[in-house]
Amino acid sequence: MTAPSAPGLPAPPPLGASALPAGTYDGVTVLVTGGGTGLGKAIAAEFARLGADLVIASRKAEHLKAAEDALAGLGGRILTTECDIRDPDRIAEVFDRAVEFGGLPQVLVNNAAANFPVPAEDMSPNAWRTVVDITLNGTYFMAREFGRRHLAAGTPGSIVNVGASYAWTGGPGYAHSAAAKAGVKNLVETLAVEWGPYGIQVNGLVPGLMPHEDMTADIRANLDRVRAADVRQPALRVGAPRELGWAATFLASPYARFISGHTLVVDGANWQRRDLVTPEVVPIRSQLGRGPFTG
Repeated sequence: MTAPSAPGLPAPPPLGASALPAGTYDGVTVLVTGGGTGLGKAIAAEFARLGADLVIASRKAEHLKAAEDALAGLGGRILTTECDIRDPDRIAEVFDRAVEFGGLPQVLVNNAAANFPVPAEDMSPNAWRTVVDITLNGTYFMAREFGRRHLAAGTPGSIVNVGASYAWTGGPGYAHSAAAKAGVKNLVETLAVEWGPYGIQVNGLVPGLMPHEDMTADIRANLDRVRAADVRQPALRVGAPRELGWAATFLASPYARFISGHTLVVDGANWQRRDLVTPEVVPIRSQLGRGPFTG
């Protein structure tokens, strides 16, 4: 494919830059689920650079070690803790640890999720339940614990739920995740209204294509099959993980207090792209390199 002559969207500022004043999050504790890898780690890094103390929650101990290695020295202190967000009792324990560490977190980033590509007809009931349980139920359980504690304390707070653009469009090949993310988007809109009177803002944040070293093998394989991914984006480039982190730090900051119930899509307009001529339909099974369904 020949690259267009247009320049596309400019590259972002370098890693370590920020639009917010230095120290914006001094004295603030930020809890990030799934913050040990990938985009969650990138989000946590930007909060750390602005002075935040971090509580990083993950199901896997090795991811917590990776978080400590990557985030140490960027800003404030770091607490890592294992947490399966499907378990409300464990979530309560994590919040108890966070309170002992640095007080009740003022910011919650619900980033943890589960996903993998599969045709809907091939998906097992357990696969459906697992993805929906982690992505939707886990997000709600985390938000519920955060909200209840702030409501009881009479303190303000900010929640950022990481979503996906197929919450609006549907997600062929990802029926489990798309359905769950649609629920996450609705939670943003519902909880923002319910908890706004108590000083809790709730927003969503949707990443575009932002390759990183922690992508799963399935998703990386799908990406590798698409040559020249940059020219397939209206921006003529893919996103940098730090661009998602900058958006998260803004949404949770004092400069965005009147923004609530909104989902910000950070993808260079890719999800709104439409061709003048509808392209040929390629069944999901073919796109995933699977043979005919045999039952």
